[in-house]
Amino acid sequence: MAVDVATEIEAVIGLEVHAQLLTKSKMFCRCSADYLKGGPNTHTCPVCLGLPGALPVINRRAVELTIRTALALNSEIPEFSKFDRKNYFYPDLPKGYQISQYDLPLSRNGHLQVETGSGGLRVGITRVHLEEDTGKLTHTGAIHTSEASLVDLNRAGVPLMEIVSEPDMRSADEAREYMQRLRQVLVWIGVSDGNMEEGSLRCDANVSVRMAGSAELGVKVEVKNMNSFRAVHAALEYEIERQQAALAAGEEIVQETRGWIEDKSLTVSQRSKEYAHDYRYFPEPDLPPLNISREEVERIRASLPELPAERAARFREDLGLSAYDAEQVTAGIELADYFEAVVNGLGNDHAKEAVNWVIGEVNRVLKQRNIGPDALRLRPDGLVALIQQKLNGTISNNQAKELFGQLTLGGELEVQNISSNAGHGADAVASLIKQSGVRQVSDAGELEAWVDAAITAQPQAAEDVRAGNERAIGRLVGEVMKLSGGKASGPAVNAMIQEKLRT
Repeated sequence: MAVDVATEIEAVIGLEVHAQLLTKSKMFCRCSADYLKGGPNTHTCPVCLGLPGALPVINRRAVELTIRTALALNSEIPEFSKFDRKNYFYPDLPKGYQISQYDLPLSRNGHLQVETGSGGLRVGITRVHLEEDTGKLTHTGAIHTSEASLVDLNRAGVPLMEIVSEPDMRSADEAREYMQRLRQVLVWIGVSDGNMEEGSLRCDANVSVRMAGSAELGVKVEVKNMNSFRAVHAALEYEIERQQAALAAGEEIVQETRGWIEDKSLTVSQRSKEYAHDYRYFPEPDLPPLNISREEVERIRASLPELPAERAARFREDLGLSAYDAEQVTAGIELADYFEAVVNGLGNDHAKEAVNWVIGEVNRVLKQRNIGPDALRLRPDGLVALIQQKLNGTISNNQAKELFGQLTLGGELEVQNISSNAGHGADAVASLIKQSGVRQVSDAGELEAWVDAAITAQPQAAEDVRAGNERAIGRLVGEVMKLSGGKASGPAVNAMIQEKLRT
């Protein structure tokens, strides 16, 4: 009997995410962790080169950042942990082993809540542990045809945190959402820059398939070489379909490591997958065990900011934001701080106005210039002043947007007395409005001339308004704005049209 691959064979996915930590020095030595600066093999010493007699020393900051991450992921922190040697040979591993953690990691039993198209999904976090990164190989051509491979050990020994999930995801969509949520948390709490393209955030996926409803896991295949969210999604979709087709056809699925080939949109076999015992783990003899006090754990916990999911929930409950708006303004902690400062200045009643400006105009400028909110020339109090001038009718919405563009210029404004190294605030907004002569006309005499001209130019719209068609007023208001060059006060124009045509 034929098997319906889409409904009868399900995928089981677990992710191993590696994040380089934001430390100044490497994991076990004083070499700079900024391995992208300088020439190849310039950030090295006897410790990270694995020379005989060199002894490692634990980077305390790396341990703290790993515990910080584990707490943000709702994990337990045991009082005792240790480092282990993971033994394998590869040209970019100078010691012939990697200092990692095996049976006693820094954390265990966590979880991360993600939102998917079918609702919420709680992904279990098996462990968050700490290890050292390897060096980097550069091949002169494709790896299988390369005549030489160049080794750069600048990255060797950089603190690397590994976050291992439970096999709780069932689709490429869920895996991508998990990765995006996890990256958001890591960047939010300041432990990693989350840059997948530069390799500071990397993902390996363990994928298997089984008959739907079965409790037994299938043969696990590891997928590597995914350097973007899009690549994670595409690689997993391909691999799931490959394994589903193989299982449906009665073919054997072997445990192996496969690499994602971006330009061909497929995975290819690289090597047979190792088991844990193949690495011959044993306790690292040159490092002492870690005893982590409850006081230290609570100190780190107290330093955590309000997490993105919690902040988004607060914005929905306290400010009445939609789920979409709350999600947008909590994309990053700097943006959330900027938005909240604007709301505090305007008042909660104007939260929708604030969110429209932040996810609209502010986000547009940030993306255009590839900067964060902290680098924006217009401070939150400046945006508050600009929005208030629009709300009280001094300037129109279009005028406010034009002024926003001037106030967020990369250089200084060429207007007297509003240059500030700290960015433009409320004083700059008031000065710019005054010196540029921008204002919204509310004078009845000036408005009446424009309104009469608009009624003459748009007789059908005027007739429709007289007949009770509210939407037709927009055509007349638009005509007035054209005649006034956008200077007329919209609410005042609307009221005058109503008065003239409804009496």
